[in-house]
Amino acid sequence: MTTGHILIVDDDPQITSFLSRYLEKQHYQVSCTATAAEMAKVLNQQTVDLCILDIGLPDRDGFDILRDMRTDSNLPVIVLSGRDDPFDRVLGLEFGADDYVTKPFEARELLARIKTVLRRCRLEDVAVRQTSEGTPILQFDQFVMNAQERTLRNAISGKDVNLTTTEFELLHAMVKHPHSVLSRDQLLDLARGRQCYVGDRTVDVHIMRLRKKIEPDAANPTYVKTIHGIGYCFTADVMQSKVAQKQANDAPIQVNLREEGRSCPVPPNGTSN
Repeated sequence: MTTGHILIVDDDPQITSFLSRYLEKQHYQVSCTATAAEMAKVLNQQTVDLCILDIGLPDRDGFDILRDMRTDSNLPVIVLSGRDDPFDRVLGLEFGADDYVTKPFEARELLARIKTVLRRCRLEDVAVRQTSEGTPILQFDQFVMNAQERTLRNAISGKDVNLTTTEFELLHAMVKHPHSVLSRDQLLDLARGRQCYVGDRTVDVHIMRLRKKIEPDAANPTYVKTIHGIGYCFTADVMQSKVAQKQANDAPIQVNLREEGRSCPVPPNGTSN
């Protein structure tokens, strides 16, 4: 019985051969590719639990691959790199890597990191399913959010907005606390994923991507405002629907979540956008 399917993306045959043999002995199913194109084929055709990604591929930069992946996928990724520059480490983590390992590496340490990332992500999946049960439908402007089904629908177009798990969790945390300024630490706690992040900058990157998907003008956001020096504030009025998802687009019974007098304060020395 396998303990998970791992995709190794590296153009060094010695590394892929060694790693695949080692991980198979640990009861993992392993697939290996040497290019970004081959990687895309595997991900489209198979279910993968974790990806070990070399950033120095012959056909595409690994950081670009990781950045694009995070627009529509929450697949756990461990970056494998010959670059030990702190800037590259930070860049990889900010682009959404779950861990960053430099070459040469100790196989047992990499195995421990793989187990940690998989365990963490599986626990988060369980937590998400448990906490979303019975959660009401939330609406703001033309958007309908269903936490149980983990969907955000644009009621005007009738199409779902494609959010990653992290983007959905951050938005859900803000939508449940409209007109409240939330620090980055508070957002991480509310999103139940603090251990997946490495710092404030990572939150900012996810918010930037979220804005591109829901804001009419991401450069001048109307929903998610930045409160400089503090965090973010969700400024739209949120309605809570008490009817089923299938009725949400018809005539939902709604309760306004906005509290009287509750607003996003702008700090004396700060601005918002």
